[in-house]
Amino acid sequence: MGLISLLFNNPGLFIILATLLLYSVIAHEVAHGWVAYLFGDDTAMRSGRLSLNPMLHLDPIGTIALFIVGFGWAKPVPVDYSRLKNFRLGLISVSLAGCLTNILIATAALFLLRLGAIGSNPSAASLLSLVARINIILGAINLIPIPPLDGSKILMGFLPRRGQMVLVRFERYGLFLLMILLFTGLLDPVIMFMQRMILGMIGFILG
Repeated sequence: MGLISLLFNNPGLFIILATLLLYSVIAHEVAHGWVAYLFGDDTAMRSGRLSLNPMLHLDPIGTIALFIVGFGWAKPVPVDYSRLKNFRLGLISVSLAGCLTNILIATAALFLLRLGAIGSNPSAASLLSLVARINIILGAINLIPIPPLDGSKILMGFLPRRGQMVLVRFERYGLFLLMILLFTGLLDPVIMFMQRMILGMIGFILG
């Protein structure tokens, strides 16, 4: 799913697509910060991270990964969960915000495709399809309940205190486990299930 070949075959389309995809991962992180602010934590705002300026958010490895393997990330927006009003609801809402943002971006892209807003331009249609696909993948992977993904914090919001502590202690190993599961393909069925769930949600929204 790498996009690097597009740079040589169609540089103009690559630039447009790169901008849209980079802002997809940036919007994911900014959404976390904004919802945290709504729940009483202004950490992201004070650190200047509630901005769409890409230079404030780009993670070099995450950006390269986005265009090589089709999945990437931005630098996490800082959130002080201890400052959230209504901790459980705040934790779930902040963690869901990024995934829901990606789902909304995918929904908008598919809505434009359905409207035929791009006319008979095959490049624009392919671009919208790819934006939708990558945002669905971003949302699906982040919903998996393995630290440090958002799904683990969503799960934490529903767990009793003892369960939360177990998940926090597990977090130091989560990224290593996640990389193994991703590269061995063991997470593929889970990701496919999450994608089907998101597509069903989008289908419901679009009617």
